[in-house]
Amino acid sequence: MKRLAAASPDFDLARVTEQHRETYQVISVAGPLPAEIAGKLRHDLTVATELPAVGDWVLITVTPDQQLALIQRVLPRQSVLERAAVGKTGAGQIIAANVDTIFICMSLNANFNVHRVERYLTMAWDSGAVPVVVLTKADLCADVTAKLDELADVTMGVDVITCSAQTGDGVDALKAYVTGNRTVSFIGSSGVGKSTLINGLLGGDVLATKAIRTDDDKGRHTTTSRELLRVPTGGVVIDTPGMRELQVQSGDLTKAFADITTLASQCKFRNCTHQTEPGCAVQAAITTGELDASRLASYRKLQLEISYSDMSARERENAKIQRFFGSKKEMKRTMEHVQKIRRR
Repeated sequence: MKRLAAASPDFDLARVTEQHRETYQVISVAGPLPAEIAGKLRHDLTVATELPAVGDWVLITVTPDQQLALIQRVLPRQSVLERAAVGKTGAGQIIAANVDTIFICMSLNANFNVHRVERYLTMAWDSGAVPVVVLTKADLCADVTAKLDELADVTMGVDVITCSAQTGDGVDALKAYVTGNRTVSFIGSSGVGKSTLINGLLGGDVLATKAIRTDDDKGRHTTTSRELLRVPTGGVVIDTPGMRELQVQSGDLTKAFADITTLASQCKFRNCTHQTEPGCAVQAAITTGELDASRLASYRKLQLEISYSDMSARERENAKIQRFFGSKKEMKRTMEHVQKIRRR
């Protein structure tokens, strides 16, 4: 980054530490400053994912009164953690940039959900960063070993850390990832304890925290915006708001579903859909119990979600019609048949 900055001597190198609707916070050698996007850069941007995000390295100029930084350029990202924007736009939303490690946080209470981890891992592997599954609130779980067994197939090749902010167990294991100039991003649902763990790394109550609701064991939103924070012992962490809805914009199913990928390489046909084809190694593994059918169902669901992500609303609708009916003509025939039955 310094080399790229040196090629633009009229600008200063900075990193985005906070992101709000129209404003940012950046930090450079001169210290922290509020920031806005320069007019030329805003004009040149073509898609929302090109906007600065927390973790981005940027080139800035500072106003004469030294009170505001203007972001002139976003430098190339080494990794990008991205999800589909909430709603029906299909657009991408950058969660964090230039991350080395992604802590996928899930609590060992009612929040525990194996398929949610599959979705997070699909997104994380695609980012270019290394995922680590962090199981929080171990003190509230009666059988941690059973939960780890449930995750065994999903987390192949991924470090899994079990911790409790209340007892302090596992917190030192997290510190091993946050060293030097490394950047770690925390992601997960609301109330899983991300902010509490970050406070443990920061050595104080820097971030606000809230207890889970006792009536349904679900968490409440604490973090409302993304924020980059420097850890006193080295490294930086990025806190992100809890994600109740996780739509995958793109993903690496090869790594997130390495077990299915390995089996698929043994199928008789290269284009096997793992449904009714003869010589399907995936279906054979399900028959013998080597692979759980729900695992394949998750794989197919994410395949479809990713394939739809780059389509317009009309293209997605046509793809769904093709999938369920074969053609619009066949859909019309089916609807007419249903209507005739209802009239009887």
